[in-house]
Amino acid sequence: MMLFHSRSKTQEKANVNKLFVDELCFDQTIAVVKAKAEAVGVKVVVASVNDIHLDKSFFGILIQSPNKEGVISDYSPIMTQAEEIEIKTVVASDLLALCLMTPPGEWGADVVVGSTQRFGVPMGYGGPHAGFFATKDEYKRHIPGRIIGVSLDRDNNPALRMALQTREQHIRRDKATSNICTAQALLAIMASMYAVYHGPIRLKEIAEETAQKAKRLAQSLSKIGVEVSHDAYFDTICLKVKDAEAVKKTALSMDTNFWYHENGHITVTVDETTNEKSLNVILSIFAKALGKEEAELSKATGEVAIPVHLQRSSEFLEHPIFNAFQSETDMMRYIKQLENKDISLTRSMIALGSCTMKLNAATQLYPISDPQFANLHPFVPANQAKGYEVIIKELHDSLCEITGFDSMSFQPNSGAQGEYAGLMVIKAYHEANGNPNRNIVLIPSSAHGTNPASAVIAGMKVVVVKCDEAGNIDLDDLKSKAETYSEDLGALMVTYPSTHGVFEEGIKDITKIIHDNGGQVYMDGANMNAQVGLTSPGNIGADVCHLNLHKTFAIPHGGGGPGVGPIGVAKHLSPFLPSHPFHKTGGEKGIGPVSSAPYGSASILLISFAYIKMLGSEGLTNATKFAILNANYLKARLKESFPVLYTGSNDRVAHEMILDCRPFKKSAQIEVSDIAKRLIDYGYHAPTVSFPVAGTLMIEPTESESKKELDRFADALIEIRSEIRFIENGDNLAETSVLRNAPHTAEAVTADEWPYIYSRQRAAFPLPWIVQNKYWVPVSRISDAFGDRNLICTCPPLEEYDHHPAMTMEE
Repeated sequence: MMLFHSRSKTQEKANVNKLFVDELCFDQTIAVVKAKAEAVGVKVVVASVNDIHLDKSFFGILIQSPNKEGVISDYSPIMTQAEEIEIKTVVASDLLALCLMTPPGEWGADVVVGSTQRFGVPMGYGGPHAGFFATKDEYKRHIPGRIIGVSLDRDNNPALRMALQTREQHIRRDKATSNICTAQALLAIMASMYAVYHGPIRLKEIAEETAQKAKRLAQSLSKIGVEVSHDAYFDTICLKVKDAEAVKKTALSMDTNFWYHENGHITVTVDETTNEKSLNVILSIFAKALGKEEAELSKATGEVAIPVHLQRSSEFLEHPIFNAFQSETDMMRYIKQLENKDISLTRSMIALGSCTMKLNAATQLYPISDPQFANLHPFVPANQAKGYEVIIKELHDSLCEITGFDSMSFQPNSGAQGEYAGLMVIKAYHEANGNPNRNIVLIPSSAHGTNPASAVIAGMKVVVVKCDEAGNIDLDDLKSKAETYSEDLGALMVTYPSTHGVFEEGIKDITKIIHDNGGQVYMDGANMNAQVGLTSPGNIGADVCHLNLHKTFAIPHGGGGPGVGPIGVAKHLSPFLPSHPFHKTGGEKGIGPVSSAPYGSASILLISFAYIKMLGSEGLTNATKFAILNANYLKARLKESFPVLYTGSNDRVAHEMILDCRPFKKSAQIEVSDIAKRLIDYGYHAPTVSFPVAGTLMIEPTESESKKELDRFADALIEIRSEIRFIENGDNLAETSVLRNAPHTAEAVTADEWPYIYSRQRAAFPLPWIVQNKYWVPVSRISDAFGDRNLICTCPPLEEYDHHPAMTMEE
């Protein structure tokens, strides 16, 4: 919907709200687009791209190439026509096909999207997979979600950073153009390493081999009387037969799945793993179904079915990195080199508040690499996925018991997508009860930024509720606003424990106020790690709650993803859980799908399944207790050095806490970012910075950390406090302090010249134990301003940075 939000002022004024979608896009794509569009008032017109008459009532057009029948076409005339009347164009495509096809950007497409699954990522019964979103330079600042840009560090070295934070949800909140929070970072890394390893030459060879197999199979089938519907295709051939059911019966008897269209057509797809034996099996299935004698596979000719005028002539992946690591040994070392740049849980505690960075046990991870789980297509017949069926059912029942809810949907691929799905379920419930006007969502000022963004994307209106000085929801303000909007109140979005790190003692009063005024309670499950076994959303009075399985239930964060955000609902909302066009899931009045796969990222549900089974009821409850204990132990260790901003009435915190670093700006001119950067020198990833309160650190240790590691982390922060005190006492200036110049690279520490007034040892080894496991940061402090002004979404060779003048950190 980015294009909808980036309409011209003239289009906005004229309420241009129609999106054209070609009928030969994948059915699951159309279903997801329709559901999303309906929520924000976008009218979707689905028809043949060859018949549609485009006019100025449309703001965008979505086509797919190759389309669901495998066809490759020349869409450049449509791109030109659309551009002339200000219609933005989106093309869904296939990465491997683009190695041979003219890329849509060269036709004039504004946006190209698709899945990177093709680049070495298992199907996993639906995921996780990383999507890609590419656009013209002029739209780069409209891109939803988060992107990595290139900046420079203090020493003028190129450095990567998260770019364009100023328009992210924590700042723009209900004005954000997307609610994207989790990125499929780990899957993007897998796909990118596939591209790095193979490089452009081998990728093109793989694509050519695939296309040649498809052409060869089509020729062989034609010889036995099977009609091939189209002449131009990449890897998928569309076939017309008189008796599709006979083909299906024969194929299933030979353990083979094809795709069967409603119009009786059959599509068959090949890839680089399709061997000679598989091609012969496919051919024999059709021969047998048609009553033919055993057919013979045509000889390989090297031909492809991509017309010459649609074949790619431009080069791709020209960056040196895609041409340097084509041996397995070199590739292994390159990946290890990249890994060494990171601070992960294998090195030290990651105390990111609201993220729950806990141990991901090896036993839990083992099943996802088992081919029987990893290689299953999400649309196989249900009787071919009985193992997944059992696991998903048992996980469903376990999570319902843990949360106190009636049912679960596993479709949402992140917590933010769970928020959207949950709000759409609430919206459908109100509409079914004859109350479509109930579209007001009350959201506390302390809420995670995705909450208001999700509400807007669900087509609802946000009203902010105040918080009191103790960090709790202001009950008087909540009651006043709930009563004011009682006729139109749709829901309250609330986090428990609160985003301020405390158990709100009035939580049941809060849910009652909402219910008394006709609304539903949506609970953000980001902090479920402090609830499991001790209380539950159902017990508190919530109607819907999403769970971050990548937090509470131990799926790895993967540097930002994959995430899974299933929603649990009370019984009256069960009928409205998300449906799917190809698989019976959700309720009898289910909202449209929020994901293209029936169970979202199904393969990593195995991780949470194993986590729950291995811990059991007692273990899960103890994990919650230790998470709360660890947070309060850190609070006690740090109380003399850092004031904790919010506590409960018993002077305790929940599973996380907020350290107030704002006084240091006044006493020593030290910002919270200085403390965060200095922690890197101690070998620690910074906690959550300036959320939910600017100038603070939010710390969540989780139950996974030992007392020894908690003490090490506390020692690091206490030592940093002593470094701040050194400035407060007038012994140093902030500008020349070890904090302001942190983090320190190995290059800087070992250089012949040392320009700082403090010692190299103070910079790199401020505490004795750091020597044993020193982490060397790859770059020094990065200029955020430079990166925002010079947004570069690709990584050019290093020599291209030579023209940048030396910078100062003030830039």
